[in-house]
Amino acid sequence: MPVLYHAPQSRSDTVVALARMLGADLDIRDVSIARLDGSGHPDPANPHPEKKVPYLTDGTDAVRERGAIILYLTDTYPKAKLAPLPGEAGRGAYLSWLFYYQGVMEPLLILKWAGIDHPAIEASLRNFDTMIERLAEPLRQKPWLLGDRFSAVDMLCSSPFHWFTEMTPDDPAVRDWVERCAGMMGEAMS
Repeated sequence: MPVLYHAPQSRSDTVVALARMLGADLDIRDVSIARLDGSGHPDPANPHPEKKVPYLTDGTDAVRERGAIILYLTDTYPKAKLAPLPGEAGRGAYLSWLFYYQGVMEPLLILKWAGIDHPAIEASLRNFDTMIERLAEPLRQKPWLLGDRFSAVDMLCSSPFHWFTEMTPDDPAVRDWVERCAGMMGEAMS
């Protein structure tokens, strides 16, 4: 049985909500992690090489990084239809949003939170405002990033705004989408 290593009130909350929405047959194991406020500690029971969460093991496979775990789970448990499968319409957009989150959104959010700005960052990743505009573009037309269909990318891409509410932009399309996503995820966690 696959095992998801999870620390409540962390990035892994999104993956736990997804697993519940997928009806995934997982063993969810709580582990401790070192927290930014100095609490917690690396848990020897956590097999992640850096003792972070989420971390998924499935037999001899091990998957880290939320985008990769989300892809693995949505492909493994397709009945909930939280992602287009290979060959289905929207698969390219789905993969693009997963990787945009990991490669652009999360780094820009962390850099903004840390107050770090540099021309090299803007030349490669662009900036926070440009990232928000990329999010807003599809949301001004349809309710979800993939159009009329709520998906796992909505969960992933909205997740930082649930934690860092002060970073939620004033753009109504993005703000309303974050609220819709919170409602969907809240249902899964209750």
